Amino acid sequence: MPEEIELEEIKYDKVGIIPCNGEEICEGTLTRHASRKVLDKLRSGSTVTICLPLFIAGDKGEQNFAKMFPTITVDGCDKRCSQLSTERLSGKPSHSIIVSELLKAHGIEAPQSRRTLTEKDQVAVDIVAEEIANKVDEILEENQ
Repeated sequence: MPEEIELEEIKYDKVGIIPCNGEEICEGTLTRHASRKVLDKLRSGSTVTICLPLFIAGDKGEQNFAKMFPTITVDGCDKRCSQLSTERLSGKPSHSIIVSELLKAHGIEAPQSRRTLTEKDQVAVDIVAEEIANKVDEILEENQ
């Protein structure tokens, strides 16, 4: 009878963030700004970004990272381009955030401009960024 081999559980120290590009909606702009805030300030040592267009175009480095590491998709709207692409190409993300729904839950209006965020819009960026950061923390804590 073959001997069973126990595999050590993989410990993750990185979480991939896959933001939508959403150029046609204001929430897409918000998504990109909030994701950058997490990547650059809130969880800079424990997050990486995955480029959605490159990911969809078939880049194996992007797709393989999403297969091997936990991911969080951040979509501006309920079309869920990032979430659906991730599920199709690499597997189910650990968490999926839909910015339009998150803003509605907090009673905050979406930005009015796709190009420029106002001081008021920064509150929305902060809420989305905090939600992403909290999901990163949950993933890493579950994996301790």
